[in-house]
Amino acid sequence: MADAATESSTKATTVSKSWGDEVEEAAESSSSPTPEPDMNSLAIGEPKEPKTLEDPEDSSIETATGDTPYTSAKTFEELNLSPELLKGLYVEMKFERPSKIQAISLPMILTPPYKDLVAQAHNGSGKTTCFVLGMLSRVNPNLKAPQALCICPTRELAIQNLEVLLKMGKYTGITSEAAVPTGTDLPIYKRMPITSQVVIGTPGTIKKWISAKKLALRDLKILVFDEADHMLAEDGFKDDSLRIMKDIERSGAHCQVVLFSATYDETVKNFVSRVVKDRNEMFVKKEELSLDAVKQYKVRCPDESAKISVIKDKILDLGQKLGQTIIFVRSRHSASMLHKSLSQFGYEVTTIQGALRQEDRDKIVKEFKDGLTQVLISTDLLARGFDQSQVNLVVNYDLPVKHDSPKEPDCEVYLHRVGRAGRFGRKGAAFNLICDDRDDAVMQKIERHFGKSIAEVPSWQSDRDFEVALKEAVKVNFVTLLRAMGDSPLSPRKDSIDLMLFVSLMEE
Repeated sequence: MADAATESSTKATTVSKSWGDEVEEAAESSSSPTPEPDMNSLAIGEPKEPKTLEDPEDSSIETATGDTPYTSAKTFEELNLSPELLKGLYVEMKFERPSKIQAISLPMILTPPYKDLVAQAHNGSGKTTCFVLGMLSRVNPNLKAPQALCICPTRELAIQNLEVLLKMGKYTGITSEAAVPTGTDLPIYKRMPITSQVVIGTPGTIKKWISAKKLALRDLKILVFDEADHMLAEDGFKDDSLRIMKDIERSGAHCQVVLFSATYDETVKNFVSRVVKDRNEMFVKKEELSLDAVKQYKVRCPDESAKISVIKDKILDLGQKLGQTIIFVRSRHSASMLHKSLSQFGYEVTTIQGALRQEDRDKIVKEFKDGLTQVLISTDLLARGFDQSQVNLVVNYDLPVKHDSPKEPDCEVYLHRVGRAGRFGRKGAAFNLICDDRDDAVMQKIERHFGKSIAEVPSWQSDRDFEVALKEAVKVNFVTLLRAMGDSPLSPRKDSIDLMLFVSLMEE
């Protein structure tokens, strides 16, 4: 467990990115400015007339594929994968067949002429499998050079994606490397050139390796942006992403660009349409981007101390049977305060935020993923992409708001936060703690944005009200689970656990 003292022992001196409390890239910025890439030079070809795939089962997904025909894959065998990759999917990943998102997107990624792809998919829908399988499929194991590159906004997401790749590609012999700061890095000039065939990392480290000529791009076949909306946003990593794309273009590599995210706002959509011209598209219809897999509640609290009481006496005590919990806060200060308060009451909690040392962050994430800790306090560092199937409770201690306009909700971050629960249609509940008029106004705007009225727990002091809320969450989402089992590669073992938990809670 990381105590409050450890948590605040290391402070970053410079913050270069405001999203997700992410500070690691500050140390990697180049001291000399580089010219702004010419966006128009990155566009290749002209857009084709969209044509939607005619598959009734996939009616909630909009696709535009130009003049290249694609057929949804009902089985992994239809994708012409190597026996080694199929073994990884079935033996290591325990998959049975592609999910809906995978069935549509994988043929687009794996079919010549390997057109670029801009894809949007639900949290927990299997999009990581799409691009990891795409990278592994494009690599020639006999060529000892980088051939696939995946760029992620945080080191935690990069390491998680690498873990998926190692598991899925276990029998392929394909080599891989994480391009993330470690705190013990060799000076760049002492590094040997990268020979790993897949590189997954954060933009600062990747840009640093490219500039030092340690990461060759001439053999690159596929470039993936995970959480692409943030990677290409003005307040995200747009400049770094464009420079990397420009470097790839200069290398002469014929590289497929794949962008995946759960959300894309109109600004990013317009930007992508100018940069990635000849592309396939896959978007979930706006009305389908719902949060129905997670039962959401709002809890009105008179003050900050009441919010802490709700967490310790109601949510953690009553919800301990439901699995692991992530509590999202707005700032490092809130994280430290809440950690200290819960620890004083005897709760074992861990806290992660951007100012921690990299090795401490890795240790905290690993302990949580291994189930050694049950409650994790986090800034928005883990809001995106963090995949832990046993997280079934999310608490918004602070509602997500825009950094430059704290009265306006960040609805995309809300979607990502709540999406940490209810992975692949499993049960999940989210509690939003509301403390004042501003919180109330922000919550109302979130409800209007998603077209969804969020149920209110009648009293923050009532055990019975929280018991009813938690049982309703399990009951409603058990039905969702049964419906999702036909489309998701769920493990039978975990399904039976969900069933037993549902029965035990209903009997109480």
